[in-house]
Formats: sequence, structure tokens, C-alpha cells
Amino acid sequence: TPMALYKHVAHREQLIDEMVDHVVGAIAEPSDDAAASDTERTADAEDWRAHVRRRVLAARRALRTHPWAQTAIETRTTASPVVLAYMDALMSAMFDGGLSADLVHHAMHALSTRMWGFTRDVMPTPTAPDDPAGRAAALNSFLAAYPAIARMMTTAPHAGQGCDDDEEFAFALDLLLYGVQRRHEAGWTSA
Repeated sequence: TPMALYKHVAHREQLIDEMVDHVVGAIAEPSDDAAASDTERTADAEDWRAHVRRRVLAARRALRTHPWAQTAIETRTTASPVVLAYMDALMSAMFDGGLSADLVHHAMHALSTRMWGFTRDVMPTPTAPDDPAGRAAALNSFLAAYPAIARMMTTAPHAGQGCDDDEEFAFALDLLLYGVQRRHEAGWTSA
């Protein structure tokens, strides 16, 4: 019976903590195997960005099989040893790449939930009315009120089509990692 589960865990929060640990513990270690892209395989084995990228994309693959995991991770109040070990591995790769503790600290904040393979996207746009005349009027009003959105919608490749969430995720991840690397190369400090 469902309640028999509570013979093994003290309360619902412990159950969710253990479920999160199970998913995070299943995130594959990054390697230079066939799962890595050609660009990643040709990168220096010590390239911290490639290592972090592979680890984050492995987290994304792991969490995709568990749609509940994003909310569960976001609602945890304490990091478990499994979660801390995952975060420690990300930071270790950055330290191995020569990044300062200051820059690693800020990089982890910048990665935020992206380190787990997900992110919060912008709010969806309003739904247009079903009625063709109402739809046309709403669209014209929307385009007039929001010219920058209109420009993006009408001129960007793939406008009006569904976005490739994995591609959008990887694009933003690459921007973040590239930016951190540039700051490292410039000798950046928070002082």
C-alpha cells in the first residue's frame, strides 16, 4: 500500500530528498567518448568548459526522464551529500581549469539551475483567440504594441515554429561558460 512506504522514510520531504538523490546520483560522469560532440572530443582534455558542459548536458539527459525532478530540486531546502558531490565535481573542473575561487563562486551563481540541466524560460506569450477575425485583430494589436517582439518574430530564423529546447539550452550554457572563461583570461576579481 502507498502508506507502507513511510515505514522506510520518516516523511514526504525525506522521500523527495531521496528521489532527488537517486536522480542526481544517476547523472553520468562526463567522458571523452562517443557522447561528446566532435568539437568537445578535439578540445584539450583539461578544458574545464568542455568538462562542465558535458556534465551539465548529462544532467539534462538524466532529468528529462523524470519530469518531476525540476520542481523537486527547486524546492529542496538543504543539499544532500549526493547533491554536494555533484556541485563539488563542477567546481573541481573549474578549479582544475585554473579559475579562482572568486570566479568559481560567481560562475556557480550564473549557472544556477542550469547546472542541473534545466532553466526557467521567459513567460509564454498570450494565446491568440480562435476566431479568425479576433486572432487577426489581436495579432495586429500585439505587433503594434511590442515592436521589438514583432521584429524578432518576423525576421528570426524558425520564427513561429517551436524552439528546440535542447539547442536553446546548450546555446545559453555555452554563452555562460565562454563568458566565465573570458573573465578568467582577463584576471577578473569581484574586488
